[in-house]
Amino acid sequence: MAKSKPKFSPRHLIGIEHLSQDDICAILDQADKYAAMGHQLKAQNPAFNRLIAANIFMEPSTRTRMSFEIAAERLGIKPLNFEAATSSLKKGESTLDTILTIDAMKPDVMIIRQSQRGLLDEISDAVSCPLVNAGDGTGEHPTQALLDALTIRQKKGTLKGKKVVIIGDIIHSRVARSNFLLLTKMGADVFAFGSLELMPDTLPDGVKRATSMAQALDQADAVMMLRMQLERMESRPTLDGYFASFGLSREKLARAKPDVLVLHPGPINRGVEISPEVADDPDHSVILDQVTNGVAVRMAVLDILTRPARK
Repeated sequence: MAKSKPKFSPRHLIGIEHLSQDDICAILDQADKYAAMGHQLKAQNPAFNRLIAANIFMEPSTRTRMSFEIAAERLGIKPLNFEAATSSLKKGESTLDTILTIDAMKPDVMIIRQSQRGLLDEISDAVSCPLVNAGDGTGEHPTQALLDALTIRQKKGTLKGKKVVIIGDIIHSRVARSNFLLLTKMGADVFAFGSLELMPDTLPDGVKRATSMAQALDQADAVMMLRMQLERMESRPTLDGYFASFGLSREKLARAKPDVLVLHPGPINRGVEISPEVADDPDHSVILDQVTNGVAVRMAVLDILTRPARK
């Protein structure tokens, strides 16, 4: 008997914590199809052409914002971009009222990046269209975790049993939080490492705390480096000596498996958390593959969440 395709159950994509393993597989499998089509894809379903995606970015973004725009265009959905600098936010309107106002204009999906952790959960029952969390402060960044998982799965065949290490500014990273949730749900062996002040007191269930860079990297299948999120820190820490202790060099990477993957969600600070030689290493670095896969994953998310609107 043929195996049935995984079904996606949630109305919104607010966080990985809301997704089942089947939900994750549904997105990754659809993203794989779009990735195989590449930039040659032309919108196949005319029902997409009457849909509108509101891109509401209240924090800076390059990769996430542009990939959502490209994803919508490739599907045939019209992206409408919100400009925070010229919006009523500058007149004192709250983030909540801005989102509810745009929802009242009846877009078919809203993609939102803003700084209030948990806000989208709070309003998810009040809005009329699907929400996609494109980053909520230090909360979650689910599409980044999905594209990271897709990249590892493409190269390694599976996530289950693979040692994945996340190193750097863990405490401020929504990318780390979403990846911890996704990777453990999919059966990966997940480790975290960073300086004491950049590590949380507790880690999610299933995530192991490495006590040294050497332990973290030992026999790793994939290593994800994170930048220091200075914009979320009350005072700017000194970067003197950071690379020597916590940056990824070729010498340190040699402790990992010979076919280890190097990932980074960007933006990269070369010479701080990763050396240029490692970032650009064609044998290990999949950083630009992550960016490419971001379009495929976001196409899959927009496709899946707008299916009710296309019926």
